[in-house]
Amino acid sequence: MSEVVVKLTDVWKIFGTRAEEAMAAVKSEGIGKPEVLNRFQCVVGVQGASFEVARGEIFCIMGLSGSGKSTLVRHVNRLIEPTAGKIEILGHDVSAISTAELRRIRAQQIGMVFQHMALMPHRSVRDNVAYPLEIRKVSKSKRWAISDHVLSHVDLTGYEDRMPKELSGGMQQRVGIARALASDPEILLMDEPFSALDPLIRLQLQDQFKALVTQLKKTTLFITHDLDEAIRIGHRIAIMKDGVIVQIGTPEDIVMNPADDYVREFVQGISKLKLVKAHSIMEPLEIYSRSLDGAPRADHGANLDRLIDLSVGTEQPIVITEDGNDVGIVTKPCLLRGIQGGKDD
Repeated sequence: MSEVVVKLTDVWKIFGTRAEEAMAAVKSEGIGKPEVLNRFQCVVGVQGASFEVARGEIFCIMGLSGSGKSTLVRHVNRLIEPTAGKIEILGHDVSAISTAELRRIRAQQIGMVFQHMALMPHRSVRDNVAYPLEIRKVSKSKRWAISDHVLSHVDLTGYEDRMPKELSGGMQQRVGIARALASDPEILLMDEPFSALDPLIRLQLQDQFKALVTQLKKTTLFITHDLDEAIRIGHRIAIMKDGVIVQIGTPEDIVMNPADDYVREFVQGISKLKLVKAHSIMEPLEIYSRSLDGAPRADHGANLDRLIDLSVGTEQPIVITEDGNDVGIVTKPCLLRGIQGGKDD
């Protein structure tokens, strides 16, 4: 099993001067968000959030404005203190560590990129990227070497001496990512980093970012309000509403098996052709009584697009294989149901 790098257990955040009283009432009486507001004039930001993120995983937290996603991710590096619950980084309870140790973890093990990257306008690209290392008193030659190295990872070689105002929005965002990578952190926290960019640039950066963090094996929590972006980037997705995580799953799980009407509304417009795989829709071999001689074959990881291409030229079902063995079939009705995906019976 992969090592767990980030683990949240029953995390709550209640904002207000009477937060502790409100939390006690939630636990003892089971009151909800409206009553917390009415009785204690407190706002519930996060309600009982629990999840684990494995090493190298891109874990997307997705929700509309006000859903609690940005509040939740800021608990990981204790920019926000939880009202209740436990947050563990690499097996250490971050709520129990000293201020000095917290500073060390923030500087060395966690990198964060915001929607507005806050580059320092009076510093060059190289100096912006090297700034976290400067704070740690790394020598100038070493921090410049590291800066140039991470800039090469984000395709900004040759721009080291430019000022931020000379760069496009997408390039500035890549500088922000390079700055987060400069201290070689175990964990990246990405809070809607691409949402302010033009659609085409955004798509390009999504692909570049996923390839980069996969190559560098960075454990990433990625916040977004865009399900298309979450599906494009994430290995798993947590969908939030009103401070509650309503579903966690792979992009395929979310699209094929939405947990409720809220999630179902999100996935209605998502194309399933590249997303849904054969193993999710195949049926047992035993249900087909006729000969499968000459039937087309596809790997269990083949997507709907590939299965449709195979199905067009035959009346037989498609035989699905795994490690050279026949493990199931996909008939035309099964394929059509897969294309519909997540639809109520």
